[in-house]
Amino acid sequence: MKFGPVALAEAAGAILAHSEHLPDGRLRKGQVLTEADIARLRAAGFTEVIAAVLEPGDLHEDDAAARLAAAVRDGAPGLSLSRAFTGRVNLVADGPGVVEVDAAKVAAANMVDAMVTLATVAPWFQAHPGGMVATVKIISYGVAAEALGRAAEAGRGAIRLHPPQYESASLIVSDTADGPGLRGVEAIRTRLAALGMRLKQTLSCPHEAPALAEAMSSATGEVVLILTGSATSDPRDTGPEALRRAGGTVERFGIPVDPGNLLFTGRLGARPVIGLPNSARSPVLHGADWVLARVACGVPIGAADFAAMGVGGLLKEIPTRPQPRQRKQAG
Repeated sequence: MKFGPVALAEAAGAILAHSEHLPDGRLRKGQVLTEADIARLRAAGFTEVIAAVLEPGDLHEDDAAARLAAAVRDGAPGLSLSRAFTGRVNLVADGPGVVEVDAAKVAAANMVDAMVTLATVAPWFQAHPGGMVATVKIISYGVAAEALGRAAEAGRGAIRLHPPQYESASLIVSDTADGPGLRGVEAIRTRLAALGMRLKQTLSCPHEAPALAEAMSSATGEVVLILTGSATSDPRDTGPEALRRAGGTVERFGIPVDPGNLLFTGRLGARPVIGLPNSARSPVLHGADWVLARVACGVPIGAADFAAMGVGGLLKEIPTRPQPRQRKQAG
């Protein structure tokens, strides 16, 4: 692609680089100049314009963006492509889910040519219907088809949306004499709704392992959530022990996400179980959001996945926290 001053006599078919305000209106940047446009420019006293001229083997920015976006999606369900405009195409989620990103493919696509760019949300980002999860932007007005082809192959299939696999959940809330009771249930209900799930039932019981185990056995939701009235401080504490008594297994206690450190996961038969810390009663971003989204969408979480959550796992301070991580120094 050539870029720079172009004489009006040679400007037909060139791409105008900068908007021009004429007596009879404006010519916007990025438009392909026609003979009529050139006549207007000439009448306004122009002899040349700054423009981009595509050469054989070049692709217009919109064509290039559309091709790269299609390759990045590579037919994956649940993602739609916006119309190409000014060299940009957005990938949009059709419904809720979590976004799997192949970071190596994204980096490889971006290494081909600085004029060809792909940006995505963070891996395992929780998407909402209509939300943008990636964008392709061609920086220049045109790019070599050969370079675009290499970028498309490098980034092919780089992004995928995992939709929710469950429709309902049961919430078991244990309580103590001076505990918070059912406070926070609405925050949990909202989290589930964002994943297209409904809170099928809420069961309340004393914060004792036998009572919790009995409640778990009565749960009818496809996913079982436990919100304990007292913090879980050990893998043998009340919540995890109750899960074992109910015939389930504890898979993980403790995650490198704050708030959310004291979360635990397990299974009760075929059903996933998530033990929520007290801090999950707040609606702000929480480690429970990260875990619930993956579990709801059927994405396995192993030890390495939990370990990787530590990068970016220091989340926003929450106002309900009784002992903030860092207090202001006395003046």
